[in-house]
Amino acid sequence: MHLKSSVHRQTGISCPFCGVERGTATGLVHHLERGACPKAPVDRDALYLAVRRRDPNGIISKKLLEFHGSPSYTATENSYNWYHDAYQCYLCNNLYSKLSSLNQHLSSLAHQQNLYHCPNRQCGREFTTLAATMNHLESEKCGFMRFADVQQNVGRILDPRRMIRF
Repeated sequence: MHLKSSVHRQTGISCPFCGVERGTATGLVHHLERGACPKAPVDRDALYLAVRRRDPNGIISKKLLEFHGSPSYTATENSYNWYHDAYQCYLCNNLYSKLSSLNQHLSSLAHQQNLYHCPNRQCGREFTTLAATMNHLESEKCGFMRFADVQQNVGRILDPRRMIRF
């Protein structure tokens, strides 16, 4: 399995917007989803909406009745649990020694909605990000497609002029 990891399978995919090179499709999509591309003003939510428009059959995107964007949460000193002597997440009850650690947890994808799913109907895995979906496909765990096919098809997912299909 280690020999199939991205460490041994770099492909050198370039961002279609800024040209920066990423090693894999996952790296490229992560670059876009986290808003790191200076020439593409997108983030996780904007990328989901763009993919959803080109994926009317829900091949990889979940068909949500409504999508209002990712919620943002912020904890205050009121999150302190005196019994546990720690800050407690009000969504999952995890405990943190610092308020900043709790807020970092709340800013992560831990409590975000799953927006994507594996296109393999027998697999059924769901993901919060497109990058996680690409990573799953690159791993070849469910056998839906080969690593090289993911690298070749990532352009179909990101190209605004194309519908998504495999």
